[in-house]
Amino acid sequence: MPVWLSVKTSLCSSIITFILGTVVARWMHRAVFRGKMLVETVLMLPLVLPPTVVGFLLLVALGRNSWIGSLAEWLFSQPIVFSWGAAVIAAVVVSFPLVYQTMKVGFEGVDSELEDAARSSGAGEWQVFRWITFPLSREAAVTAYILAFARGLGEFGATWMVAGNIPGKTQTLPTAIYLAVGNGNFRLAWAWTGIVILFSWFLLVLAGNGRPTRDEPKKA
Repeated sequence: MPVWLSVKTSLCSSIITFILGTVVARWMHRAVFRGKMLVETVLMLPLVLPPTVVGFLLLVALGRNSWIGSLAEWLFSQPIVFSWGAAVIAAVVVSFPLVYQTMKVGFEGVDSELEDAARSSGAGEWQVFRWITFPLSREAAVTAYILAFARGLGEFGATWMVAGNIPGKTQTLPTAIYLAVGNGNFRLAWAWTGIVILFSWFLLVLAGNGRPTRDEPKKA
């Protein structure tokens, strides 16, 4: 069912993207090297590239003619493309910039003096991150994960290119909506669309959309 496949794909991809984006954002925040701007530009490219372009690049990189695709097919006895795993990879790639940028901003908002004080007290880098940096970036982390989940839930172009639209295997809600409209089944398209809207609304609520800001007066 497209609903379950979409949720499963988004859940898996959002966990991978959150971990990967957090690690890279932490490293890029602290690293100083020549060409850093170029690396950050490459990391952010999936955010501005058309999804079909991202899907085409993934198709080339993961297809049977690539060394990655050949190795994966040899290891798992099946190709990556047009599989559920390909849908997860597509969601990870397109949502990565959102997590990376959100976590980077969150890390930049942490007082570096607190981190330095912990280091001077003998704390290792992992302890500094675990007990100071990450807790102080908690709001950014929550937002980053929800953005990753929502982006994975709504992914269409790249998924269509690299995973296809196989019912019960790779057909997610966006591709199901596209197919329903193409077949003239607008009732089914509206049903899937309503589910996506409800999911999106719920995610916005979780992200704290509409909450009073810190500058607003608190109610008695």
